[in-house]
Amino acid sequence: MDKKSNLSKLWKTEDWLAVWIGFIIIALGCIAVLGNAFDFSAAKFSTWHLWENVAEKKSLLDQFTGAFWIKLLRTFLVLGILFAAGVKLQGGKVKEFLPAFLGLFVLAVIVRLISAEFTLNRYLEWAFWALIVGLLISNTVGVPAWLKPAIRTEFYIKTGLVIMGFSVLFSNIAKFGLYGLGIAWLVTPIVIIFMWWLGTKVLKIDNKPLVITLASATSVCGTSAAIATGAASGAKKNDLGIAISISIIFTILMMVFEPMIIKWAGMNQLMGGALIGGTVDSTGAVVLAGNALGPEAEQAAVLVKSIQNILIGFIAFFVAVFFATRVEKTTEKKVGAGEIWTRFPKFIIGFFVASLVASFIIQPAFGGASVKAVNGVLDQYKNWAFVLAFTSIGLDTNFKEIARQMQGGKALWLYVIGQLFNIALTLLAVWLLLSGVLFEVPVLDLYK
Repeated sequence: MDKKSNLSKLWKTEDWLAVWIGFIIIALGCIAVLGNAFDFSAAKFSTWHLWENVAEKKSLLDQFTGAFWIKLLRTFLVLGILFAAGVKLQGGKVKEFLPAFLGLFVLAVIVRLISAEFTLNRYLEWAFWALIVGLLISNTVGVPAWLKPAIRTEFYIKTGLVIMGFSVLFSNIAKFGLYGLGIAWLVTPIVIIFMWWLGTKVLKIDNKPLVITLASATSVCGTSAAIATGAASGAKKNDLGIAISISIIFTILMMVFEPMIIKWAGMNQLMGGALIGGTVDSTGAVVLAGNALGPEAEQAAVLVKSIQNILIGFIAFFVAVFFATRVEKTTEKKVGAGEIWTRFPKFIIGFFVASLVASFIIQPAFGGASVKAVNGVLDQYKNWAFVLAFTSIGLDTNFKEIARQMQGGKALWLYVIGQLFNIALTLLAVWLLLSGVLFEVPVLDLYK
């Protein structure tokens, strides 16, 4: 009976269903691109312009072509059918989920349209607008009852992370070698440990899942790391909302001002890009901030952030073990391997498998260009899953509850002090590895 019960979890629990849905989308993307079998591309919004005095006068309506509507319908059907099947297998009601999912998808379309506007697209990521749209609804008119069955934040996020695994190639480590490893892998665990100590011992924050979630968001890659670690530590939706909100706010500030400060300090592009890659939370913001310094800075920033992203799965695993064996351990009950496995976020396995398949099967067999082409398709499905998730977070977030959870601003202080420590430590690592004082400076021609 127990064995049957354990087997049924493979298709009845959210974590495993996120893995299977992610794998189905990855498989369809690979077949479509590598086999040139069919068009599987998802809808992508082109940059449009609100003002007339711009070089490219593309209006909002210009992108609504016949081909776009077909892609939008395909995106809705693929995600709608797969997530509806997942909801059904978890015991939910499909007849309630599908109309709600349609409503949520419409909100996601609005978010993508807003964030594709030329000026807004330059400064704020779609994740920010997804949160804003959701927050406006939840904190003004309120979320209608019929829409609530589609608000499944973690389901969408976990699926998006599995798809994202295909883009995290282990070969990126070799490209930047020990330089990237030193900047991304040595600094990150130190920052997490420091913020855990600061949050629990100095600031005395009782909400330990919030502390570790915020620490991971600060030290790794913002929202994705917060989501993975939040699942591993059992963080509540409000905890995740707080961590992501703080991370996004400071990501915007750092994306704008960090390149300015680096230029003012006279730092070269290689060192400046590496510093940005190691400290700016969001991958998209890293690209924009690196680009502001120049092409070499952009490459260095992306490489450091890519290597850092690989840590997501490892950190989630160790957090799951740490919380099961130490944080939530009681004298009456010892937590064994079975309990650790139960708590471990299974979608992280999907993340790693997807990464391994891309790195050691698809890339050797078909070449890097083919992997890039597949990722070009998968990236949009990942983005749609994340937009659905971030909109859901906004819809499920109440400002009054967040104010209560802030515990007198302790969470904000934890992030600010932790990020300053992260910047100082990353700057030290960048200087030691890339200044040329101790080691030969690498030449970046990696994407040529």
